[in-house]
Amino acid sequence: MIPDRRALLALLAAPALVTALAARPAQAQGWPQRPLRLIVSFPPGASADFFARALAPRLEARFGQPVVVENRPGAGGNIGVDAVAKAPPDGHVLGIAAAGALSVNPVLQPTMPYDVARDLAPVGLALDIPFALVAAPTLAGGLAEVLATARANPERFAMGHGGNGTGMHLAAALLLQSAGLRMPLVPFRGSAPVATAVLAGDAALGMVDITACQALVESGRLRALAVTGAGRMAALPGVPTVREAALPGYDSVGWFGLIAPAATPAAVVQRLSAALREELPALAPRLLAVGAVPHWLSPEDFASFIRAESTKYAAVIRAANIRVE
Repeated sequence: MIPDRRALLALLAAPALVTALAARPAQAQGWPQRPLRLIVSFPPGASADFFARALAPRLEARFGQPVVVENRPGAGGNIGVDAVAKAPPDGHVLGIAAAGALSVNPVLQPTMPYDVARDLAPVGLALDIPFALVAAPTLAGGLAEVLATARANPERFAMGHGGNGTGMHLAAALLLQSAGLRMPLVPFRGSAPVATAVLAGDAALGMVDITACQALVESGRLRALAVTGAGRMAALPGVPTVREAALPGYDSVGWFGLIAPAATPAAVVQRLSAALREELPALAPRLLAVGAVPHWLSPEDFASFIRAESTKYAAVIRAANIRVE
């Protein structure tokens, strides 16, 4: 019996289909085949860079290939993340990306060079970065008392933060919204100038990175009223959280995680995510000492988290009328 045309085509296609299906896991099993690039969307010395350079040698030991850390700062993190989004999706280019580039900028900026959902593969959340609300020692009382004083004497108060659209700006705006307060929010170029402004009396309050204020708080030159995360920080152990000091339910932190280009093989993404989860405990003491809190989420949960953060901060941005200058 002679097979009909459709049956003949099926017979001819079957070996090719088997070969194609077999090649996919083989590609994942053979990864990595050359050095990995780890793109950091922040300059050297930032917490994301510190984390990348601590993680890189552990990934090298695990996967048997060099890991080259490449700093690509600028545009609120967009430049580095865009470089990841446009890289070949073969698992050899990864990125460290923060809340701004993944959840805030797409809401805040009218145009973006990449689409988070379409162009990126979330690998895993890595760290939370809580902030500290600081004041000069001359400002008496805890956070609840300071908020009450600000409510009664609004002309005396302004709050500095590390720049429009930054995590510190959004944390400050959410705090005021949660407290039902109006207060000028003054942008600076990073945390260090904010701390200087509070020391000089140019701003009554400042929302800053913990690393920027830790030494000043320990020396008594600044007073930390609260930290913005869900729990107290090892770097500032005597400082309460905003939620325990005055505003139950408040939680606003910076964060960053590991990303890859979209279409990176799922098996590679899962291997990278498992490596991140397993390496974080060993890095925890070093990270906690600089105000970073290890917080791993799986690729699926990280993707959901990115979407939830976008929704959360879109409401904050609208209510505070935050705009990019």
